[in-house]
This record gives sequence, structure tokens and C-alpha cells, in this order.
Amino acid sequence: MRKRVIIMGAAGRDFHNFNVYFRENQLYEVVAFTATQIPNIEGRRYPKALAGKLYQEGIPIYKEDQLPGLIDELGVEQVIFAYSDISHEDLMHKASGVLAKGADFRMMGGNQTMLKAQVPVIAICAVRTGSGKSQTTRKATKILKKNKRVVVVRHPMPYGDLEKQAVQRYAKMEDLDSHECTIEEREEYEPHIENGIIVYAGVDYEKILRQAEKEADIIVWDGGNNDTPFYRPDLHITMVDPHRPRHGMTYHPGETNLRLADVIIMNKMQTANREEILAARETISIVNPRAILIEATSPIKVEKSEMIRGKRVLVIEDGPSVTHGGLSFGAGLIAAEDNGAREIVDPRKFAVGSIRQAFSDYPHMKKVLPAMGYDREQIRELEETINASDCDIVVSGTPIDLNRVLKANKPIIRIRYELEEIGHPDLEEVLLRFIK
Repeated sequence: MRKRVIIMGAAGRDFHNFNVYFRENQLYEVVAFTATQIPNIEGRRYPKALAGKLYQEGIPIYKEDQLPGLIDELGVEQVIFAYSDISHEDLMHKASGVLAKGADFRMMGGNQTMLKAQVPVIAICAVRTGSGKSQTTRKATKILKKNKRVVVVRHPMPYGDLEKQAVQRYAKMEDLDSHECTIEEREEYEPHIENGIIVYAGVDYEKILRQAEKEADIIVWDGGNNDTPFYRPDLHITMVDPHRPRHGMTYHPGETNLRLADVIIMNKMQTANREEILAARETISIVNPRAILIEATSPIKVEKSEMIRGKRVLVIEDGPSVTHGGLSFGAGLIAAEDNGAREIVDPRKFAVGSIRQAFSDYPHMKKVLPAMGYDREQIRELEETINASDCDIVVSGTPIDLNRVLKANKPIIRIRYELEEIGHPDLEEVLLRFIK
């Protein structure tokens, strides 16, 4: 008799673990997924076209808070935890709740979930969301493409029609529109496209891998949150944020990434204080002293910086970094304050709908507006919040041009930031050594 299983997820790692381990496994029956972190995932089904011949009706997706009742109702024997960016303490609270219902609680390792590529793979991951993976991936691809064909495969963000999103390829800006990309997807794909790099993403990462291999000498895995890679890396790079210096020992699966790292990049050295930097170095020395350590900054470049001085400014930051990533600010706030903003406008007064709810869910956000846009309705609510705000200008710390996806009634000043290493070895030395 097949063991009945629920997979706890957030529309990414959960689907991948199912595809590579459970989809054709006659020993298990996955009776449900649960979802958190990402809005509007629950209430749908993982489609039968992706679920395979054992699941002719697909698999239902529920809210995570329904899990205790589902264990009883569906006779669940095992719960698989399969999402990222959670503290060790919160993770064990969830495990305790499952164990109290009599079911097993399980996490799956790389031997069962990592796929092997036919070309070298460089994985860029992190201890926490918002540590600097994006600018590091951009710099790595610029270095590598001088001598190699480089393709980026991005951690999944399948927020729309899952069947249509099974395999996605992005080579030009028009592809973002044809795939009806959300703000979160555009933040990750658009900068790579601007740099002439092909990006793959989607739901079925084995099919994605086999297509990407055909046009790549090297695949760069662009991680999401602080998740571990879906492909077995030949070089594992992990980002560390000194503003959260102990999180390398207190967050899952960030600690796993720190332990796996061949190279550790400690970013944001220009904004961290001495105590934070020393604490981050100590964490690294305890968890993974064998790794190559690169120290770096992400200096901020501001378009039309003169427009900020003396103005009332609404600051927008990368959504995941300031929501479940736990940061209270990002590049946008730093740029606004450093360039003489007269006032940072409180966005909470003007937030509507799901944006207002985000401030309730993440009370540490006070001075910044998260760039949330997981669907058309949420993009409309973000636009409404911006347009209702009593400010002179908007400073955007997201990696994309928001004017492409919404109509603001105020000027939006875009912030850019790129990785700059301090001393040696630097990223180029490490990557060229790897190529050789």
C-alpha cells in the first residue's frame, strides 16, 4: 500500500521534489501540497499534465494552516518540508505540529533531489534572501561569457498557469510580456536579458536542464530565497549578509548552503558596521572555514540623483527581501537618505488590499513599500498605493524599470547596484581558475 504524503511548499522546491522523486514512485501517494509565502497559490491543483500517470486528477493545493486537519482527513503518514528562508526555530515548531498529529516529518537532501547536468554548473545561492545573489550572478555571467556560452537557470517562480509554465525560455524583453511575467519574475529575468544572457525557468527542471544544455557551455544556477540548488554544482558560491551575521547558523536551508560552499562572498561591506562584520566572519569560520572567502560591496548608483535632494520620497524595495527576507530596508532607502531626501514618506498610510495586508504580516516594514506584484490584481494595488502616496518622487530599489509594468503619477528614480570585490581573490580569479 502506498504511503500517503503531503508536501509543504511555496510553489517551487515542493514541485521540484515531487517531479524528481515522487511523480513515478509507486511507494508513495502525494495527496496534497500546502502553500505559504506566495499569495494565491492555494485553491488550485498541480495539473495532471505535470503530475504524471499516477495522478490523473492532479494534486490539490491548500493553505499551510490547513495542514493539521488535512493529516487527519487524508490519513497522511508523512509530511515533506520543501521551501526555504525559515528560521530553525520556526521550522521545528512546524515539525512538532506534524509529529503531534502522528505523522513523520521529513526533509530531503541533494542526493535525491539534485539533477546532474552534462555541462559544468556554477550555483549562486545564499544564507538569506536579499544577500546579493542577483548582482553576483550578473557579474559572474559577464565574466564567463567572454569565453563560454552561458545560460542562466533561475529558481522557480511559477505564479501563473503551471502547465504553460513548465519550461520557459527568455532571450528578449518581449518574452517577459508573452509569458505574462509578474514583477517578481521580471526582477530576476530582465537584468540578465539586458546583459545578453538567455534565462530558463519554469516548473519541470529536468526538461529545463535538457534544453539549456543544448545551448550552454556552462550553466549558472541563479538561486531563489536561500534555497539549495536543483542541479548538482561543480562550483557552489554562497552569499553572506553581514547585517544578519548569525543567520548562517540559524536559518534553513541557508546553513546548508554555507556548509556546501566552495566560495563564500560576504557582501554589503560598505554598509555593515565592524561588530556585524566580525560576527559574520566568526560564523563563517565556525561553519565552513575551508571555503574561499571574498569580501565585497554593492555600491549604489542613482539615476538623476539631483531630483532626490529636498524632496518627500516614497521608497520601494525588492519585495521578498523586505517581506519574508526580514530586511527593514534596502538599496532604495540608502539611496534616498544619502542623496538628501527631506522626508521618507510612510507607505503604510496609503497601502491598499494585499499591500496593506503585507504590512500587517511583516510589521518590521515601516519606511519602505515592498514591490509586490504576484498577479495582475496585486500589480494594480501596488500602482494604486504609489499613486495615492503623498510624496514628490519615488525611489525604486528593485532591479527593473517599474514604468514597464505600472502607470505612476509621480517620477520613479531607478537605483542600480553591482558587485565590487575588495582585494583578492576576486570573483573573476575564482571563475577563471574554475574554467581552467
